[in-house]
Amino acid sequence: MRYDLVIFDNDGVLVDSEPISNRLLAGYLTELGHPTSYEESLRDYMGAAMHRVHDLVEERTGQRLPDDFDDVLHARVFAAFERELKPVAGAVDVLERLVADGVPYCVASSGSHARIRTGHRATGLDEWFEEQWVFSSEDVGRGKPAPDLFLYAAEQMGVAPERCVVVEDSPLGVRAAVSAGMDVYGFTAMTPAERLSGASQLFGDMRELPDLLV
Repeated sequence: MRYDLVIFDNDGVLVDSEPISNRLLAGYLTELGHPTSYEESLRDYMGAAMHRVHDLVEERTGQRLPDDFDDVLHARVFAAFERELKPVAGAVDVLERLVADGVPYCVASSGSHARIRTGHRATGLDEWFEEQWVFSSEDVGRGKPAPDLFLYAAEQMGVAPERCVVVEDSPLGVRAAVSAGMDVYGFTAMTPAERLSGASQLFGDMRELPDLLV
């Protein structure tokens, strides 16, 4: 393969969590008096760290979310993950191919370490990721669309940014990867292709990915 490291986003790329988490986020914001539809949640928050939710709500309404907002939302999301979460179709096939070809990979997610690990345990993907291959926006000062997380992951994995490719499904993630000087492949299963127009390559079925990386 032409890259020395494949960096995966997590939500929507490895685990099919975006429908679950955005349904619950929209519902909780609506409960708190900030009416939000599922579609609006996807548009505004998909691929973002939690601070973006707080920042946008305060910017739009002048009101701060409750201090326990993150804890309550995470508890709801984690419980739903245990009941409903599945790996993205074809994700395990991709990981098997990378292992067979000896290509290093890791995950770099806007989600917390607890969220990543909860999702991986629920789907069996924890077998594919050593602890040192998991990176979260918690590890850096700024989340996506800043490049910090992807640059940190590359540094920790010992690979130059220009030798990395990022697999992303959110506009914020694509922007972060481009800013990091990395190629980025946009996964369009849930995101309209035009919203990922900055990507080096677009694809809609995860099983297509290994052949695109050659």
